[in-house]
Amino acid sequence: MIGVVYLGKNPQTEERLKYLPGRQVRMTSNYKEAALACTSKNADDHFIVFVEKSVHAEDVTAITYLRNNCKNIYVILLTAPMNDEERGIYQQCGINDTLDVNASVTDLNKKLQFICDRESILFDNNISKQKMLRFKIPAWKRTFDIIVSILSIIILSPVLIITALAIKIEDPKGPILYRSKRVGTNYAVFDFLKFRSMYNDADKRLKELSKNNNQYAEHKDDETKVMITSPLGEEAEQAMFDMGVDSDMMISDDEVMLVGDDFVVSETDFNKQKEDEINNAFVKIENDPRITKVGRFIRKTSIDELPQLFNILRGDMSVVGNRPLPLYEAEKLTADASIDRFVAPAGLTGLWQVEERGKGGAMSADERKQLDIQYGQTYSFLLDMKIIWRTLFSFIQSENV
Repeated sequence: MIGVVYLGKNPQTEERLKYLPGRQVRMTSNYKEAALACTSKNADDHFIVFVEKSVHAEDVTAITYLRNNCKNIYVILLTAPMNDEERGIYQQCGINDTLDVNASVTDLNKKLQFICDRESILFDNNISKQKMLRFKIPAWKRTFDIIVSILSIIILSPVLIITALAIKIEDPKGPILYRSKRVGTNYAVFDFLKFRSMYNDADKRLKELSKNNNQYAEHKDDETKVMITSPLGEEAEQAMFDMGVDSDMMISDDEVMLVGDDFVVSETDFNKQKEDEINNAFVKIENDPRITKVGRFIRKTSIDELPQLFNILRGDMSVVGNRPLPLYEAEKLTADASIDRFVAPAGLTGLWQVEERGKGGAMSADERKQLDIQYGQTYSFLLDMKIIWRTLFSFIQSENV
């Protein structure tokens, strides 16, 4: 449970806080009263304290007192823009965050919701935050993984041997197993094993192929229009002059422009570009010409995945979980909206794999991420059994990816 406390004497702020949906804010005018409001018999109760910025000395005394007497609090300073010296003073005395003193009810509520969604991370109950962020595989799941991986390796050993020979015969220059660095549970990096299904120089050709053939990417024209606003500062005007851009081109008077060494771009366009990079983090090539004949067959039948049984046996991943991602994909999924997929089991098969095949392979990157997050929040022995059952009856893929 998270309570909300306001420390200050601003009637406008008090009025806005009263209209926060579904929340009752305790109004206090001095730090001792605020500390009393943040006291609870239940050690699991947490409190968000909005502190209205006032006189430095008084604010420091109030925040320091709250920090010394209340353990489970998250302090947000309501303030106008501050200089570096002021910011340093308030950070040293213990604020966690800042918010504009004239923030709307919507902005206040968004901030509260953000904190509530990360309650176990942002509040310290004498538990290491690092431990709270780490996923530990349950005993039942690890036991199941060991038993299944050992039995599968023994039973499938003829298939493993024949596949290894076929790969070596078709392309003797390359190795039998393909090892790649993958990111799994808790962002742990490990050597991910697969039967090699591509020619030996496949990695060198990925950049060229993915530009035009990536199934997940939203293809756009190479030319990007640079939108310029006015009025601009001298730095922006000079950058535009150096690049031969007409400063009279305007989109709005309140658009923020970002100026780099060789570009001028609106903040809106920049954020959209970053969002597109995250959405297109996954790379999947249709009709990939880098795949060998043997590789095409073992991919279609999922035989190429069998060496991952050894990854499961040594604890890198589980039978069922979220697919471990290559480094170039995982580095684009560190935003708040995606991070939860890594605080979950990594697996050989998972929820999005069986759902994707049910849709003929047509699944967006966002759908994949949402299914990964869903599995991490709801996994159980029964769900794992359902996924394994569906995997057994859908391992032959109809799409050529």
